[in-house]
Amino acid sequence: MKLNLQDIPRVKTISKEDFLKHYFKPQKPVVIERFIEHWPAFTKWNLDYMKTIGGDLTVPLYDDRPVDYKDGFNQPHAKMKLADYIDLLKREPTRYRIFLWNAIKELPQLQNDFSFPDFGLRLMKGIPMLFFGGRDSYTFMHYDIDLANIFHFHFEGKKQIILFDQKQNKYLYKVPHSLITREDIDFANPDFKKWPMLKHAQGYSTELNHGEVLYMPEGYWHYMRYLTPGFSMSLRAIARNPKNFGLAVYNLFVMRHFDNAMRRFKGQKWIDWKNQQAILNTHKKIVS
Repeated sequence: MKLNLQDIPRVKTISKEDFLKHYFKPQKPVVIERFIEHWPAFTKWNLDYMKTIGGDLTVPLYDDRPVDYKDGFNQPHAKMKLADYIDLLKREPTRYRIFLWNAIKELPQLQNDFSFPDFGLRLMKGIPMLFFGGRDSYTFMHYDIDLANIFHFHFEGKKQIILFDQKQNKYLYKVPHSLITREDIDFANPDFKKWPMLKHAQGYSTELNHGEVLYMPEGYWHYMRYLTPGFSMSLRAIARNPKNFGLAVYNLFVMRHFDNAMRRFKGQKWIDWKNQQAILNTHKKIVS
């Protein structure tokens, strides 16, 4: 048995008007296949180029270890020179990923390789974020703290994407006071005996290739697995839906600080309690 996933719609390119009408307003994802071929980045950006221009930079690395109470919010698990990290990616599979790296701040010449597209949304120009991963590395199923509209531009290789909207929360084993589902769920090959409510979740999937753009609507859960070594850039626009904007404010200014305080106060018991509640809260909804 597999997850109930439909293919994310694909278009070759799209106008601002069609994007707003068919995808932003109904909050549906889409892959745009040939939208950035005029960017210098389309031909220049690959792992070797990033190593050439930024190899001496020290970058934060993350892996797929379970959350520990001693870890701060989005605290990296290791650091490495970018050149050494890219050598590692090309040499062998590794769980280490670069996550939410504002490379434009450290490598401002990258700004010359792309432009901010006009999708009819005001993109936040100060925080283009880069994400790198090696073969079979992946992110836990999560949604972003600010519930932003995200445009995810992929470079080099191939990346598997699974998405769910917030309406699927009751089926996903969401961990309370967090932005993640249970970390021990393998969304690439889920165990439905252990996680039976996943059978009811309805989502989307695709594989991103070099130069393709994925639009993820506000608050969409996303799981990403690197099928080959590669990297992506995300541009974002703030949530427009008042409920999503309110939740973003709560997450940023209340939830994450409360969670950090509880980690300090209760330690691993807090993490264990949250993981147990994810199961109890979800299985309350089991229907025959």
